[in-house]
Amino acid sequence: MTPDRPGHVDGFLNAFADVGKALMLPHDNPDPDGLASAFALAHILRSRGIDTTVGFGGTIGRAENRAMVRALGLDPVPLSTLEVGEFDGVALVDAQPGTGNNPVMAGAAIRAVIDHHPLSDATENVRYLDVRPNYGATATIVTEYARDANVELTTQLATALFYAIRSETQDLGREASAADREIYVDLLRIADMATVARIQRARVPREYFDTYLTAIREARVHGNIVMTDLGPVASSDQVAEIADFLLRLREVTWSVCLGRQGNTLAVSVRTTDPFAHAGHAVRRAIEGLGTAGGHGTMAGGQVPLQEDNADELIVEVRQRLLAALAAPAGDGQPLASD
Repeated sequence: MTPDRPGHVDGFLNAFADVGKALMLPHDNPDPDGLASAFALAHILRSRGIDTTVGFGGTIGRAENRAMVRALGLDPVPLSTLEVGEFDGVALVDAQPGTGNNPVMAGAAIRAVIDHHPLSDATENVRYLDVRPNYGATATIVTEYARDANVELTTQLATALFYAIRSETQDLGREASAADREIYVDLLRIADMATVARIQRARVPREYFDTYLTAIREARVHGNIVMTDLGPVASSDQVAEIADFLLRLREVTWSVCLGRQGNTLAVSVRTTDPFAHAGHAVRRAIEGLGTAGGHGTMAGGQVPLQEDNADELIVEVRQRLLAALAAPAGDGQPLASD
């Protein structure tokens, strides 16, 4: 059970009190919320004399995310270059055990979970947890930690946390709580807004537009649902980005995007319905095939693929998703004409 807010930062610090070397881990292919939150927690632990590293699994793929890391001088370390057993304290940040989207390995000494996604059953066994699904961003929780611990944020960290809340809640328009709004305004006073503008307008390669072209060509509208399949992708970030993009279609309330990254099928689902349960829908759809998690209006999942059944499995996932979202029968209508 999540402890009362006044004890949160003390509980987190107590969980690492006897730790000599700590590791902060956001979810795989981390987004601004995971990255900013991990670095802010590292800053808090370092203020207490604890040697702390921020690691990550997968890639930092989205142009804005790479721009944030570069512009703010963040230095996350690829997990493939680290020996997890060397760390005697690990925190999962913006992620939880058992959801399939984080790089937890055997031997990892998980001391804490700090997240804003719905509580996972596997999380309940963690020594310290602070899971607040009523918050729009993990960055809000972590900024409260810094404030309550009297740890001053650098301009770079304040900018990262501000951008994290802005992107995660879409400028406070998606699942933002009163706490998110309060922290957003506080960070706005010290964030470097010129840098935020550069991050949001990050330059992209020509291949970026190929992804959008594929998304539009492959998209089908099934009643109030638009679904597309990107085929092979360089990063699962692309799948989430396209799901956000397609939700702008006027006549739909759900968008679904699939993409194959290596031997994994990535799934992203978005909805404009504030009373929907996107996470529940995705978990139902891929139960027994993979793992999933998410919020009321946004969710994602991962399905392992084998070369001998990949095509058939992708078709099954598509059908399951459409069924979970109560799509009308039929093959759907093309989003755009040739």
